[in-house]
Amino acid sequence: MTIVDGGESPSRLEGKISAMIVCWILGFGSLIAWNSMLTIGDYYYNLFPDYHPSRVLTLVYQPFAFGTMSILAYNESKINTRRRNIFGYSLFVASTFMLLVLDLATSGRGGLGSFIGICAIVAFFGVADACVQGGIVGDLSFMLPDFIQSFFAGLAASGALTSALRLITKAAFEMSNNGLRKGAMLFLAISTLFEFLCVLLYTYFFPKLPIVKYFRSKAALEGSKTVQADLAAAGIQTKDDHHEQNERLSNKQLFIQNIDYALDLFLIYVLTLSIFPGFLYENTGEHKLGTWYPLVLIASYNVWDLISRYLPLVKFLKIESRKGLTIAILSRFLLIPAFYFTAKYGDQGWDDIARIIPGINKWSPHSLCNDCST
Repeated sequence: MTIVDGGESPSRLEGKISAMIVCWILGFGSLIAWNSMLTIGDYYYNLFPDYHPSRVLTLVYQPFAFGTMSILAYNESKINTRRRNIFGYSLFVASTFMLLVLDLATSGRGGLGSFIGICAIVAFFGVADACVQGGIVGDLSFMLPDFIQSFFAGLAASGALTSALRLITKAAFEMSNNGLRKGAMLFLAISTLFEFLCVLLYTYFFPKLPIVKYFRSKAALEGSKTVQADLAAAGIQTKDDHHEQNERLSNKQLFIQNIDYALDLFLIYVLTLSIFPGFLYENTGEHKLGTWYPLVLIASYNVWDLISRYLPLVKFLKIESRKGLTIAILSRFLLIPAFYFTAKYGDQGWDDIARIIPGINKWSPHSLCNDCST
């Protein structure tokens, strides 16, 4: 592979800070749609009190995300990464907008038909998530570790900022007629616009940054075929020299080498999704805060989720042993009795503490798994 437009050395390239900001925004955008569904759960519980929205929507979302990710991973070397990521963000835009359209078309009425429609849209969220998160991480793995860190920082910030935005919109419309619905609709509209911003940034701005062009050109020289469309978008042409290229490991070899990381991530989400969000909405009882209480619990979880994302940056808190990482993740299951007893016997203060702990200990091992595996 020959690059017609030669590159500079990375020390002289411009655009690193801009690229990190864009990566953060792209990370934020890859989860804002799903976090939007979680944080307007109070509205959906008002519409569908008998359908357990937070539990059902999670069960719909995850299989589609996992199935799509598996298919894309199997065919990774044949897939145009640029089209994959643009399709993913565009699907986020369309799906979030469809939530607005569905609510307007039904005038905010509940019923089985509306709930099935929402489930179908959430399935598209899962497909989009698989396209974007895997595609962006794979794309950034050719570049600086700082870019991947920025992307994951955006992922972590998504929950906290969407919770804050949801609390603001709920407060703004609480006293107005049909305020719960108005707040949810404004929230979804803002989310749609932000997803559209991600499409524009990834399509037109990110590929033209000098440092991004350099690393994509370098990846092409090393034999990567998935960056050719990105280079073309930046005005860089490539041609095949038919020289021998380094062969990549097979998917099976990669999986065997990283099977402990795969198991760790599986265990992280098994426990997290058993608590968040369904348990928070349905098993915390009646409290003085009323409909605000689940939102406050989710916000506290997300804030500590964000804080814990940066704990591995503190050297003495970083777990570098793969065995130690697995032990830390397994120790999270010792918290299960705490949730049972706080839900059954504890007051609000103990309930809050019980929600904060998994927020802290989810992202620390999660971020370490991702950082080590990439």
